[in-house]
Amino acid sequence: MPSARKLPDLVEQIYDAGLDPALWNDVVLGIRDFVGGQACGLFSKDSISKFGVTHYYCGADPHYIQLYSQTHSKFDPLTILPPHGQIVSIPDLVNFDEYRRGRFYQEWMQPQGCSDAANVVLEASNASCPVMMTVLSGRRMVDAGMKHRMSLLVPHASRALLVNRAISTQLTLASALADVLDSLSSGIFLLDSGCHVVHANASGHALLEADDVVRLVAGQLVASGTEANQMLRDSFAGRGVPSNAAGGQAIPLLSPKGERYVAHILPLSSVLRNGSERSCDAVGALLLRKVALGGQSYGELIARTFELTPAELRVFLSIVEVGGVPETSVALGIAETTVKTHLHRVFAKTGVSRQADLVKLAAGFANPLVN
Repeated sequence: MPSARKLPDLVEQIYDAGLDPALWNDVVLGIRDFVGGQACGLFSKDSISKFGVTHYYCGADPHYIQLYSQTHSKFDPLTILPPHGQIVSIPDLVNFDEYRRGRFYQEWMQPQGCSDAANVVLEASNASCPVMMTVLSGRRMVDAGMKHRMSLLVPHASRALLVNRAISTQLTLASALADVLDSLSSGIFLLDSGCHVVHANASGHALLEADDVVRLVAGQLVASGTEANQMLRDSFAGRGVPSNAAGGQAIPLLSPKGERYVAHILPLSSVLRNGSERSCDAVGALLLRKVALGGQSYGELIARTFELTPAELRVFLSIVEVGGVPETSVALGIAETTVKTHLHRVFAKTGVSRQADLVKLAAGFANPLVN
């Protein structure tokens, strides 16, 4: 008779397997020994196709595990699965004499030296294909003692499998999100309240490696330009980015090489643990991209929105992409006074009063998914 003192250790191992699924291989061995069976396994069975897959097992020949998946899962007595958490032996499911004459017993159970088995549905979040546990009893029948010992483990195993599923789901979502972020040409930085980088996508790492418009200093994201850097610090300071930042808070940046960038700040919900915020949590996202309006279609959209003339639009785009009045004068081949005249009209139509505000305004029309 298994010692009751082994139960706490086995329960602890079960919850460890909830965090690390690789430990289930050792857990099924402990369950088999505690319950008093010949073999033990965790498996899934489709309630419609009757196809079964064994995930972890001990005490059975791998040949028979393969046979179960390929053929015999369709013939086992679990034609109708028992309610979640209810332990059933084979006589609880079918007429035992008929069962002994069937293929499952003759070709699968008997060659392994087994006659009966205790089965229980552990995890049924996927109702059509739940996860089950089985303990094969050997030559003797499953008795009340075996069912009782198994019942002591079922609630813990069920919770551990739910933990497995929750962690797997979160990892899948995180991986999918990381893949999406890495596919973007814009640099994405998740920052904590001290502007420490919690995560960066591939484009963000490329910007950091360039050490131009942004760089890392002791783990903190530092922007080029004193004013822009202070705006960045102020935006993320305290408990996090204010929710009204989602309306389009943007910071124009000029790299030491003279290239123009725009940084958009988006708030993120803080992750709380025990009612207090952890310093490593990201409180906001910084989306950083080089200013490039992407051709005529964006210019046409801006012109239609603000009713700009072709000449005013040319000056608008040049101010954003090239620089100030002198640079625009050279780029467009017109006098600085002409540039200033058009620029004042652009200011009046767009409702802004600074060239930096034009950069922010233009950034709202740019597609963040492309360069």
